[in-house]
Amino acid sequence: MMPRHSEFKYALCVENRDCEDLERRKIYQVLPDKDAEREGYIRIIDESGENYLYPQSYFIPVNLPNRAREALLVSP
Repeated sequence: MMPRHSEFKYALCVENRDCEDLERRKIYQVLPDKDAEREGYIRIIDESGENYLYPQSYFIPVNLPNRAREALLVSP
């Protein structure tokens, strides 16, 4: 069974249709949002630096080594 998106802290963007603030093949920080997940969305800190909901199907959850997570960390 694959873990839910909310269990991951990062996700790889694989689709950006109609989303100007997403880049395909880029890793984004995920913020937990169980309500959004139940509706098929994932909360992402996008290129604008803000967090927005996007379709879960636009992302693949990824596990990163500690050093990579630290390098990608976006401060609130």
